[in-house]
Amino acid sequence: MDYDQQAELLKALANPTRLQIVHSLLNAGCRNVGCMERGTGVSQSCISQHLQKLKAAGVVAAERSGNEVYYRAASPEVARLVAALFQEEVSNYVL
Repeated sequence: MDYDQQAELLKALANPTRLQIVHSLLNAGCRNVGCMERGTGVSQSCISQHLQKLKAAGVVAAERSGNEVYYRAASPEVARLVAALFQEEVSNYVL
């Protein structure tokens, strides 16, 4: 067991906005910052900062398409953890 790695994952998800972003990505799949801004009511710059933290922790992955960057949940481990938090089925998530 790598307790440090697991603690970093939990720290990344411990912020309500970051948890909302990840939960939204798991429910809707790939999304850009503009879409997340409308869904959360949080500013684009704030969402970008949260996404950088999530990306550094390996929670989300990014893919560029032209001028847009699309984000998605990066691992089944994150999906299982979020599903447990919200008492949802992992099979309903987009990975």
